[in-house]
Amino acid sequence: MLVISSREFRDNQKKYMDLADKNEQIIIQRGKEKAYALTPVSTRDQYFMDPGTMADIEEGIKQFREGNTIKVEKADFDKLLGL
Repeated sequence: MLVISSREFRDNQKKYMDLADKNEQIIIQRGKEKAYALTPVSTRDQYFMDPGTMADIEEGIKQFREGNTIKVEKADFDKLLGL
């Protein structure tokens, strides 16, 4: 298992994603209180097995390919998310 800082991860993302692809356990430490596990996601994972989720993803891809998108400015994020 490797424990790395968030800065190290940012600077070398490809390296650590390649290691995760080879089943290496990667923990990204963010400050003293937070840590995250880097784990590959595949179509066999439970999230992607949900038909509703897959339909939403496929619809989003279709809309993007058709150019049916809008540009959201950073200042509008909170308003769109209802925050």
